[in-house]
Amino acid sequence: MTGFARSEGSIDGITWAWELRSVNGRTLDLRFRLPNGWDSQEAAFRDMAGKVLKRGNVTANLTIRRESQTRLELDPAALEQVLAIATDLHRRIPGSPPPSADALLSLPGVLRQAQADQQEERTIAGAAVLAGLGVALHDLVASRQAEGERLSGVLGGLLQEIAGLRETAQRQAIGQPAAQRARMLENLQTLLRETPNLSEERVAQEVALLASRSDVREELDRLSSHVEAAHALMREAVNVGRKLDFLMQEFNREANTLCSKSASTELTATGLKLKAAIEQLREQVQNIE
Repeated sequence: MTGFARSEGSIDGITWAWELRSVNGRTLDLRFRLPNGWDSQEAAFRDMAGKVLKRGNVTANLTIRRESQTRLELDPAALEQVLAIATDLHRRIPGSPPPSADALLSLPGVLRQAQADQQEERTIAGAAVLAGLGVALHDLVASRQAEGERLSGVLGGLLQEIAGLRETAQRQAIGQPAAQRARMLENLQTLLRETPNLSEERVAQEVALLASRSDVREELDRLSSHVEAAHALMREAVNVGRKLDFLMQEFNREANTLCSKSASTELTATGLKLKAAIEQLREQVQNIE
């Protein structure tokens, strides 16, 4: 979802430029920064962008410049507000100079472009500016797609690493039943010493519980399935970010269970490596639309 695009042009002495910046986001968040007098066009700009983009925090900055001298007019409300603030500060600060006209007029918003000029700008350049936004959006999508292609290689490498760690865990888990059996017998002996009259049903329950903790084949099979599912989603290549994000939760669940069932330091170490690789994968998935 990361990208940048710029488009610019001029018509009848009016020069305009769009700059679009996009970063990651769970939803589509559009923020327009428009010159004075262009706020009424934001709905059209937002509608156009919403038809092209689906996710990301996108900032769209429009600048307008006239080759001819721009006529300015005073904003009485803004002047009254800054004058009241400046006068109050002058009273509070002994020895300070009174507010001057030059200082007040230099403050943002006190002088503004004449409304007639604003209307003229929109009339002359409105269609061209809207078309320019379309060009910038097209380039932004291309920029994001290029970033996605680079990201695809990173994701593929991480999935390959996870698949390799899964194979290592499968080899290490071969000795898992024997290790768990020894631990199970030790636990049972301790239990029988502490509770000599333990019923056969309770013993059977303990055996079944410990046996269930020794088998990690189900977790390994699901990890393999998740890797295949991630590859399939990447081949779809369209609006798969949320699906991959959900899949990362399933990856984490299997890695956590694998670590909790481990009966050897080797298998635990591999499980921790799996968790680290999955976390890296999750972080990269946040960049996908």
